[in-house]
Amino acid sequence: MADPAAVLAAFRQGFYRCLTGRADALFELTDAVLCADGPVTSLVGLSLAAEHRRGHGALYDGLNNGCIDLARLRTTLGRLALPRTADGRIVLAVDVSNWLRPDASTSADRLFCHVYGRAKGQAQMIPGWPYSFVAALESGRTSWTAILDAQRLGPTDDATAVTAAQLCDVVNRLIEAGHWRDGDPEILIVADAGYDITRLAFVLADLPVHLLGRIRSDRVLRLPKPLRLPGTNGRPAKHGPEFRLDEPDSWPAPQHHTTTETTRYGTARACSWDRLHPRLTRRTCWIDHDGDLPVIEGTLIRLQVDHLPGDRDPKPVWLWCSAVSATATDVDRWWQSFLRRFDLEHTFRLFKQTLGWARPKIRTPEAADRWTWLIITAHTQLRLARPLAADLRRPWERPAAPDRLTPARVRRGFRNLRAKSAQPAGAPKPGRPGPGRPPGSRNRRPAARHDVGKTVKRDLSITARKQRAG
Repeated sequence: MADPAAVLAAFRQGFYRCLTGRADALFELTDAVLCADGPVTSLVGLSLAAEHRRGHGALYDGLNNGCIDLARLRTTLGRLALPRTADGRIVLAVDVSNWLRPDASTSADRLFCHVYGRAKGQAQMIPGWPYSFVAALESGRTSWTAILDAQRLGPTDDATAVTAAQLCDVVNRLIEAGHWRDGDPEILIVADAGYDITRLAFVLADLPVHLLGRIRSDRVLRLPKPLRLPGTNGRPAKHGPEFRLDEPDSWPAPQHHTTTETTRYGTARACSWDRLHPRLTRRTCWIDHDGDLPVIEGTLIRLQVDHLPGDRDPKPVWLWCSAVSATATDVDRWWQSFLRRFDLEHTFRLFKQTLGWARPKIRTPEAADRWTWLIITAHTQLRLARPLAADLRRPWERPAAPDRLTPARVRRGFRNLRAKSAQPAGAPKPGRPGPGRPPGSRNRRPAARHDVGKTVKRDLSITARKQRAG
């Protein structure tokens, strides 16, 4: 087993080599995020940390004009050890987190981001930058994930196409790094509602992956087509009877029914039906598909628990997996892996509330991308320092075992670990700040203002396309 201190030092050296512009400023900015006292509340406040030896001008210059070799950094992240389940399977989760910028009218590429309100039905659409993250999940209840990739969704991007390309790149990098070989269990990719899970399963069919996602409770799927009786005339049926998720009368007998006792949700009951598929039409993402529309079969799972935290009468959760002919063991493993997807929410909360990911008022989306990757690199160093950190708990906090330290607790002692690890950044050169704008002068080059929202509208049907073209 590799020495954790050596692995951390090697990663810090590799990260520094990925910084091809303003390397010293960006590297020390990442160390300031890791070693700052308490949560990061402002970007300029990081220049006061002892680990950031440069001024605030160098800090902003690094973010605005620096350069990161993202291809090399993604490869470096993919070569690190990944968490696995008990059977050696890799479980990946994909989700979107929003960097809200409602008042940044001079920032380009902002989209309307869906934000949940505190009360039921109080959701809002606020301008911001949505980022799609891919992370490897651990088994068991934990707040740790291994972030492998991040991609900002732009005004001209199709979210499903971008996610499919992102997942394809991540899986190929894991295969090249040797994390998956022939004969290993398929990689399980977990997604929440909002993703076209059947479209992702069709696009990623050539990869050794299974897609698992939550679907809405008002969906209508189709059962397998019935057997054609001898002597029947007419066109063969392509779809079977309807399976309406909100109408129990349309449900046939499930293939599997399992019951599991849990400590957090009470009794969990799962039912599964094999080879269910949606009836596709030439609309939205399938409007450009050549030939007959495919029949994408999978396993439908209905999960019902006794209670949730704060909810004594929870609604059932419907899941769809791209694998077929599943066993009862597969069904239990899938819904338990889906519950582990919510560990990614702990990572997003750490990014925003502790590491200050959404705190800076950065103007350009390119600078936002650099800051996002610095936060990902800082989180990765916390994960690598997990076996080395001591429990520097507050007097009112409970003691935690060495293997149960949270990322925030590991961050408290990272300053001590940094002094013993690699520090490739060079010493700053003496300099003087510029004169700035003369007093009383006006800004003669005001920043351009940008509209919010998509700039490319996709046709919802063939009829709409013909009307627009004609």
